[in-house]
Amino acid sequence: MNAPSRFRNGHGENAVLDGFLALADEWVARAADTAGLAWFRDALHKVVHADDDRALGTAIGLAPRKLGRADLALTPDDAARVAALRPGFDPRDWSIDQLARVALMAASHDGDDAAFAARFDAFCATAEVHELIALCRGLPVYPGARLLEPRAREAVRSGMKPVFEAVAHRNPYPREIFAEDPWNHMVVKALFIGALLWPIQGLDQRANPHLARMLVDFAHERWAAGRSVSPELWRCVAPHADADGIAALRRAFETGGEKDRLAVALAIRDTDAAASLPFGSEIETIGGRLAKEKIAWRDLA
Repeated sequence: MNAPSRFRNGHGENAVLDGFLALADEWVARAADTAGLAWFRDALHKVVHADDDRALGTAIGLAPRKLGRADLALTPDDAARVAALRPGFDPRDWSIDQLARVALMAASHDGDDAAFAARFDAFCATAEVHELIALCRGLPVYPGARLLEPRAREAVRSGMKPVFEAVAHRNPYPREIFAEDPWNHMVVKALFIGALLWPIQGLDQRANPHLARMLVDFAHERWAAGRSVSPELWRCVAPHADADGIAALRRAFETGGEKDRLAVALAIRDTDAAASLPFGSEIETIGGRLAKEKIAWRDLA
């Protein structure tokens, strides 16, 4: 391992940052050729010791050319080490250039969280789309997490689905940092742009009555327009369903297709909503199928 000296031996300012940079060096060494690895280590060294952001900008731009865009292909052991380093951090679907870009940005942190947040925001503001996706995926390992929230919220407002998913999917940052209002709007936005809900971490823990009402309204708008409603929507409705929510669940169950019926059953399985529904016996029958076939939200998306 040949990480920049400032992050060696656990003496850096942030244990997660240090650990991530060590993993990044190991994974790049495994995935890149000799020239690519040499470039990456030299680029990190220049970023760490630079007096301005020019070295960082150059390296972020060159990463795909120097390292390629191959998948990281992390092992189960890699995943376990990542989970031990930073709960919720999930880079299993990253590419090598994304890893390098995140590592380069992370390495630019010099102990000043506010300066790092300003740098991160400035780079995101001018980044091309692939750079922006990579930089946003690094949110779980950057220091000063709360200072980065304005840019994270801007990303989930994006009309570009991959940028939205870089923050919303497989990422503990929104679950930990977003207040209820931006969290709710992120979930609704996912359905609006056709993004999946199941990769959003903390979806069950952060379900709330306001979100349930927003999603019921969204479902009615879709129905009124003659459009389908994602079966995943009911996952966030059932735990906090009021009378309108229960009526919407009933409509989805009685008029929807097989996935809709399974989704409603899965959504209410662990809630008290079943007692308020007039089709409880049917739900119970489907619940047996859910258990037998081990059907999860990922299967219904």
